[in-house]
Amino acid sequence: MIPDSGTPGHASRKDEHLNLAVHLHDRDRQNAFDDISFIHHALPGASVDSTDPGTTILGARWETPFYINAMTGGTRTTAEINAGLAGAAADAGVAIACGSQHIALKDTGRADGFRIIRSEAPQAFVLANVGPAATPEDAVRAVEMLDANALQIHLNVAQELVMPEGDRDFRDWPERIAAIVAAVPVPVVAKEVGFGLSRRAMAILERAGVAAVDVAGSGGTDFIAIENERRSRRDYSYLTGWGQSAVLCLLDALWGDEPTGLPVFASGGVRNPLDVVRSLALGARAVGVSGHFLRTLVRNGPDGLRRELRTWTDHVRTLMTLLGAADVDQLRYTDVLVTGETAERARLLGIDPAQLAHRSRR
Repeated sequence: MIPDSGTPGHASRKDEHLNLAVHLHDRDRQNAFDDISFIHHALPGASVDSTDPGTTILGARWETPFYINAMTGGTRTTAEINAGLAGAAADAGVAIACGSQHIALKDTGRADGFRIIRSEAPQAFVLANVGPAATPEDAVRAVEMLDANALQIHLNVAQELVMPEGDRDFRDWPERIAAIVAAVPVPVVAKEVGFGLSRRAMAILERAGVAAVDVAGSGGTDFIAIENERRSRRDYSYLTGWGQSAVLCLLDALWGDEPTGLPVFASGGVRNPLDVVRSLALGARAVGVSGHFLRTLVRNGPDGLRRELRTWTDHVRTLMTLLGAADVDQLRYTDVLVTGETAERARLLGIDPAQLAHRSRR
């Protein structure tokens, strides 16, 4: 096992991940969000000026219900990416999470590639990021490195198993997560990296003491595909698409017989403001976006990303008005149709999608 070693090889892997994330996912594809639609009511009783897209997350007020989700860091190239993401986030009033900080915890000379997030976004809500293999002491250092408001713990078993140099033993992860939760002075968000969180996994995480979960479902950046490209034989191609979508995870977490007691964030395959509103309507407290904002930054630069973030905020407000939701909480009372493969899978999990179609009558 050679995870996050801080060596030049690990730094090269960071740049590989970045390049593959851009080139393997070079466009917004059809995914499970397309199985979610809204019943249109011609008299919504709302106005754009009185609609508030802000939300309260982990005890803090966010001006937008979406955020830039965990990306990367630790090399010159990725430091420039982090600077662009953070500067745009600060300008648009958007929260931001960084990528895994393990490389900087092993090699402190690489920490500036992460610290630049806080220096470019001094007032932003910032989430630090480690994996369960981190010691509690390293998790505290990761938070201090960014003066972070919260800590993400990324859960990436599928990625590790396909990664040539990845971990192979995950038996003690729940205990490690609990130890990190007990050690850090900020709320902890447990997140997948693109394969989804089941209700069973959320129950384990709830017992470990995390403050929230990010389902990070399939349909966006696929780290199995990325790691498979790094293998000489590319012999795990048949696993591409593994996991549950963010939509199915939200239904599983919040609309079954035993909904989780944790706040749930959604990410994975979020392509546009409508996907943000779809996630919020299904019960997500906030929505993370990675690939789309990364590609926007790479193609159009920081100014292009700033414009995109402002456009998304305006469009979320417009869509909320169209749905008659004066605030994010009211989106949970909109009438939603769940169709297609997502509806079929939800029924197999014991969830009745029809319950979401008549919520405005309550």
